[in-house]
Amino acid sequence: MKADANAVGFLVGLTHLAEDKIHKDDAKAIIAQLPPFVSSVLVTHLTDRDEIIALATELRVNTIQIHDYMSPADIIFVRKKMANCKIIKAIHIIDEAEAIQMMHDFEYTCDALLLDSRTKGRLGGTGLVHDWNISKHIVSESKIPVILAGGLTEKNVFDAVKKTMPFGVDVNSGVETDGWKNYAKVKEFISEAHRAEWI
Repeated sequence: MKADANAVGFLVGLTHLAEDKIHKDDAKAIIAQLPPFVSSVLVTHLTDRDEIIALATELRVNTIQIHDYMSPADIIFVRKKMANCKIIKAIHIIDEAEAIQMMHDFEYTCDALLLDSRTKGRLGGTGLVHDWNISKHIVSESKIPVILAGGLTEKNVFDAVKKTMPFGVDVNSGVETDGWKNYAKVKEFISEAHRAEWI
């Protein structure tokens, strides 16, 4: 937390490749030690609404980030059952028309949208930048906050924020060295993201 992050994500309940997935017991132990005002985020590929509710309840997170497809109705169900949790729905930016349609489908069902990259084998954590022009369009049109992810690093987050003006940014593999989070990179990433807001 010395890097001043607002939220920490825990990759639990995955169906696609992710080197930094974590066992739910380890996630629970870390979440219990988080300081006040730092959000704990369940980042999951699960699509069964009851499984997501059970896992989020067990972990005692205050945010759920859903990366695979769920129907708007199922997300509304989760949101009602987990009234104390914020719900973030990932939209994978591949085709602009499809991404815009997803925005319209989900902007009234959750608390925020997250714009990410994906490949056949990965739902996020790709290290690939998507088209920020599409992201900028979604940020400007969405009725709810939009978080930018996908290939962000401490080297490009300033430009990404200036280009798209999102509510927030999300980073995973972009601040790693040899598969581990690098404190200096995390600190610089957050500093550069804030700097873009101030200029």
